[in-house]
Amino acid sequence: MKIQQRVGRWGEQAAADYLEKQGYQILARNFRTEHGEVDIIAQQDKSLVFVEVKARSSNRYGFPEYSVTPKKRRHILSAAEKYILEHPEFQTWRVDVIAVEGESGEAKITHFENVVG
Repeated sequence: MKIQQRVGRWGEQAAADYLEKQGYQILARNFRTEHGEVDIIAQQDKSLVFVEVKARSSNRYGFPEYSVTPKKRRHILSAAEKYILEHPEFQTWRVDVIAVEGESGEAKITHFENVVG
Protein backbone atom coordinates (compact mmCIF):
# COMPACT_ATOMS: atom_id res chain seq x y z
CA MET A 1 0.00 0.00 0.00
CA LYS A 2 1.34 3.42 -0.96
CA ILE A 3 2.04 5.94 1.77
CA GLN A 4 -0.69 8.26 0.42
CA GLN A 5 -3.27 5.49 0.73
CA ARG A 6 -2.08 4.62 4.23
CA VAL A 7 -2.26 8.27 5.32
CA GLY A 8 -5.69 8.60 3.69
CA ARG A 9 -7.14 5.58 5.48
CA TRP A 10 -5.60 6.66 8.76
CA GLY A 11 -7.04 10.16 8.26
CA GLU A 12 -10.54 8.85 7.52
CA GLN A 13 -10.49 6.71 10.64
CA ALA A 14 -9.21 9.64 12.73
CA ALA A 15 -12.02 11.82 11.32
CA ALA A 16 -14.67 9.18 12.05
CA ASP A 17 -13.38 8.77 15.61
CA TYR A 18 -13.41 12.56 16.06
CA LEU A 19 -16.99 12.87 14.79
CA GLU A 20 -18.22 10.10 17.08
CA LYS A 21 -16.57 11.79 20.06
CA GLN A 22 -18.41 14.98 19.07
CA GLY A 23 -21.75 13.14 19.18
CA TYR A 24 -22.24 12.44 15.48
CA GLN A 25 -23.61 9.09 14.34
CA ILE A 26 -21.73 7.61 11.37
CA LEU A 27 -24.27 6.38 8.79
CA ALA A 28 -21.96 5.45 5.89
CA ARG A 29 -18.33 5.54 4.81
CA ASN A 30 -16.98 5.82 1.28
CA PHE A 31 -20.43 6.26 -0.28
CA ARG A 32 -19.84 6.02 -4.03
CA THR A 33 -21.94 6.92 -7.03
CA GLU A 34 -21.04 7.10 -10.70
CA HIS A 35 -20.48 10.86 -10.32
CA GLY A 36 -18.77 11.18 -6.97
CA GLU A 37 -17.93 9.92 -3.54
CA VAL A 38 -18.42 11.06 0.04
CA ASP A 39 -15.88 9.87 2.60
CA ILE A 40 -18.24 9.94 5.60
CA ILE A 41 -21.95 10.49 5.93
CA ALA A 42 -22.98 11.29 9.47
CA GLN A 43 -26.01 12.48 11.37
CA GLN A 44 -25.89 15.36 13.83
CA ASP A 45 -29.23 15.76 15.57
CA LYS A 46 -31.71 15.68 12.66
CA SER A 47 -29.27 16.85 9.98
CA LEU A 48 -27.23 14.89 7.48
CA VAL A 49 -23.56 15.83 7.30
CA PHE A 50 -21.53 14.88 4.23
CA VAL A 51 -17.86 14.92 5.20
CA GLU A 52 -14.89 15.16 2.88
CA VAL A 53 -11.70 14.08 4.65
CA LYS A 54 -8.33 15.33 3.49
CA ALA A 55 -5.27 13.93 5.20
CA ARG A 56 -1.61 14.80 4.83
CA SER A 57 1.43 13.61 6.70
CA SER A 58 2.64 17.24 6.83
CA ASN A 59 1.68 20.63 5.44
CA ARG A 60 4.92 20.88 3.46
CA TYR A 61 2.92 21.06 0.21
CA GLY A 62 0.00 23.01 1.63
CA PHE A 63 -2.79 22.43 4.08
CA PRO A 64 -5.03 19.41 3.42
CA GLU A 65 -8.21 21.46 3.09
CA TYR A 66 -6.76 23.36 0.11
CA SER A 67 -7.03 20.21 -1.98
CA VAL A 68 -10.86 20.33 -2.02
CA THR A 69 -11.18 21.76 -5.52
CA PRO A 70 -14.35 23.07 -7.20
CA LYS A 71 -14.47 19.83 -9.21
CA LYS A 72 -14.28 17.77 -6.00
CA ARG A 73 -17.06 19.89 -4.46
CA ARG A 74 -19.28 19.17 -7.48
CA HIS A 75 -18.62 15.43 -7.10
CA ILE A 76 -19.47 15.57 -3.40
CA LEU A 77 -22.71 17.42 -4.14
CA SER A 78 -23.64 14.88 -6.80
CA ALA A 79 -23.16 11.99 -4.39
CA ALA A 80 -24.97 13.90 -1.63
CA GLU A 81 -27.93 14.50 -3.92
CA LYS A 82 -28.24 10.77 -4.62
CA TYR A 83 -28.07 9.92 -0.91
CA ILE A 84 -30.70 12.56 -0.06
CA LEU A 85 -33.05 11.18 -2.73
CA GLU A 86 -32.68 7.72 -1.17
CA HIS A 87 -33.24 9.07 2.35
CA PRO A 88 -36.09 11.62 2.20
CA GLU A 89 -36.50 11.51 5.99
CA PHE A 90 -33.70 14.08 6.25
CA GLN A 91 -34.82 17.65 5.65
CA THR A 92 -31.57 19.46 6.37
CA TRP A 93 -28.02 18.72 5.32
CA ARG A 94 -24.61 20.30 4.94
CA VAL A 95 -21.12 19.53 3.64
CA ASP A 96 -18.13 19.67 5.98
CA VAL A 97 -14.43 19.22 5.40
CA ILE A 98 -12.17 17.63 7.98
CA ALA A 99 -8.45 18.24 7.52
CA VAL A 100 -6.19 15.72 9.23
CA GLU A 101 -2.46 16.20 9.64
CA GLY A 102 -0.05 13.50 10.74
CA GLU A 103 0.66 9.95 9.71
CA SER A 104 0.10 7.81 12.75
CA GLY A 105 -0.65 8.31 16.42
CA GLU A 106 -2.32 11.57 17.47
CA ALA A 107 -3.97 13.42 14.60
CA LYS A 108 -4.25 17.18 14.28
CA ILE A 109 -7.84 17.71 13.17
CA THR A 110 -9.42 20.88 11.82
CA HIS A 111 -13.18 20.75 11.17
CA PHE A 112 -14.71 23.17 8.66
CA GLU A 113 -18.51 23.16 8.80
CA ASN A 114 -20.96 24.00 6.02
CA VAL A 115 -18.37 24.62 3.32
CA VAL A 116 -20.60 24.02 0.29
CA GLY A 117 -24.09 25.28 -0.07
